[in-house]
Amino acid sequence: MWLFLEAVLVLTLIVQVVAIVFAARLVRKTKYNVAWILMIIGSIIISVVMFLQLRMYNGKIDVSPRAMVGVCAFSTICISVGVMFAHRMFKYIDRLNRQRTLLNKRLLTAVLRAEELSKSHFAKELHDGMGPLLSSAKMSLTALGSARDENQRAAIVTNTTHVIDEAIRSLREISNNMQPQVLKDFGLARGVRNFIDKSVAIHDVEIDFSTNLSDERFDADVEIVLYRVICELVNNSFKHAKCHLITLSLTIDDGVLSLEYTDDGRGFEPQAVMDCGMGLSNISSRVNSLNGTLEITSAKGAGMRAVVYIDTGNVVGVNV
Repeated sequence: MWLFLEAVLVLTLIVQVVAIVFAARLVRKTKYNVAWILMIIGSIIISVVMFLQLRMYNGKIDVSPRAMVGVCAFSTICISVGVMFAHRMFKYIDRLNRQRTLLNKRLLTAVLRAEELSKSHFAKELHDGMGPLLSSAKMSLTALGSARDENQRAAIVTNTTHVIDEAIRSLREISNNMQPQVLKDFGLARGVRNFIDKSVAIHDVEIDFSTNLSDERFDADVEIVLYRVICELVNNSFKHAKCHLITLSLTIDDGVLSLEYTDDGRGFEPQAVMDCGMGLSNISSRVNSLNGTLEITSAKGAGMRAVVYIDTGNVVGVNV
């Protein structure tokens, strides 16, 4: 009978120790919650008591009953106090869940808003750009049927050809705005360089761009997201920051793409701007879509700094 009880006691002690080890590994995730730590201490003391009892039954040590009662009482107090304070830990978990839900809602809203803005912009480009050109081409073809002589017909054909050429050029511009051809053909570094060259030609702002990328190619989602993020940051600086210098660095190191962006503009309050728009929510949603990290620091009158890290190994289909 004693051997069976001893085996049960040993097995219980082993399970208790394993549970303590797992609980201790979760201390950091609980932000060193007092209730969790007290329950771990109580469990450790109970394990010590069980070990002492096992030794006592084997006749290897002799512990006074008062000491055993005191130790058991202390362990009970630790566990009881921990349980009473456990509601704080649950409140903390609930707060984290609410914050995560709120963040997901904000990201979803930003994604939907970005999609609607993109659709609206695309529709406007088609209506204002392609619409009049196609209407003009149709009127020219209609007039061709009523032309009286060859010279008039030739003039109408020439005019129609010019209109169609302009429509093709406009269509290429719309397509390039949606997905730049240079990005598709030559990669991220060349695409960013091409965008910067076009930007500085029409804005009185200096852009200092540096990169260690050459001909590396990445997954299409990685390239288009980083390209759009850079475009958004630069356009925000042009529109809102009133800056004179933009510094942009794009590097790859051990499979991690790093984007560092700064401007010397008037700055802003990051959280307030993130809540009300200005494209930062859109940037955040794009980076999160690739499981990347975004850090934005700024203050009024002190410019802004944005850092993006994307691990290309976490994106399916990356080809470097």
